[in-house]
Amino acid sequence: MRTFTRSLAVSGTAAAALAVAGLTAAHAAGTTLSTGHVDVLDVEYTGTGFELHVHDESVTPDVEYAPADVTLRALPASAYTVPTGTCYSHLGTAGSTVYRLPQVENTALLWPGISGEHLATGVFQSDKVQVKLDSVSGPGKLTVYKNGICPKSNRSFDSGDATLANTRAVTAGEHDHANWVFTKAGSYTATFTVSGTLANGTPVAPASATYTFQVG
Repeated sequence: MRTFTRSLAVSGTAAAALAVAGLTAAHAAGTTLSTGHVDVLDVEYTGTGFELHVHDESVTPDVEYAPADVTLRALPASAYTVPTGTCYSHLGTAGSTVYRLPQVENTALLWPGISGEHLATGVFQSDKVQVKLDSVSGPGKLTVYKNGICPKSNRSFDSGDATLANTRAVTAGEHDHANWVFTKAGSYTATFTVSGTLANGTPVAPASATYTFQVG
């Protein structure tokens, strides 16, 4: 259960600061999260700069971690057989096994979310900031996509496709889920950067964070 209010009644820089108040911060190196609802990309603005957190909602009260302090686990049960068809070719060869943290909740697996719920409206141009996948290191690639008629056309991030912008807009108040797929078992690190421009046209310095995933 969340411990903050989803809807913010105020806007502006002061509201952005209020939006992150009241959360339980955690700095416990070595923590592993493998099941439950966890916002992996939890975007926040303190009033002076951006922060990326991992927001664990599988516990009460919910807890925030610095990405460096947590390992996100895709359990063996996340194994997924790549379907046939070009709309799934971004996952690999049809019939091969990848590891998928699904868009639709499976209580036996990690359910990774993307959140702009701590961003107040009226602070950023068009109420949006940008999150970019900078790099992935590991035995395979990471691709994040939404279900749809052709999932390959619904990708936000794909470390194996240099033609993709690998950037996703996150809207103030947004909460979303997608499929996170790792094409091989093993240990991965992924670095994301959040950037944005205030409503008055002032750019905010980008902030980056590196996440660790253990797959399979």
